[in-house]
Amino acid sequence: MQTVLTRKAVTMTDLRKPSKVLQEANGSPVAILDRGEVRAYLVPASAVESTTFKAASTGEAMAALKSRKQTNAPVLKYLEDK
Repeated sequence: MQTVLTRKAVTMTDLRKPSKVLQEANGSPVAILDRGEVRAYLVPASAVESTTFKAASTGEAMAALKSRKQTNAPVLKYLEDK
């Protein structure tokens, strides 16, 4: 069973009227379901606009990459011969 990470969920059919879906969501993200499974999340622009982003320094980026080295290793190995 999947976990829905929003308070509101709609079907693909409901997306025929996206403005209505966004209005009913009151600025909150909405899960889009297809045959009972989450296929996507619709996030209103107002929810993202209030988020601030800070660029990472080279040192911060390198530290993050090093901390995930083992997790990323299989992907990097796969990409070597591509």
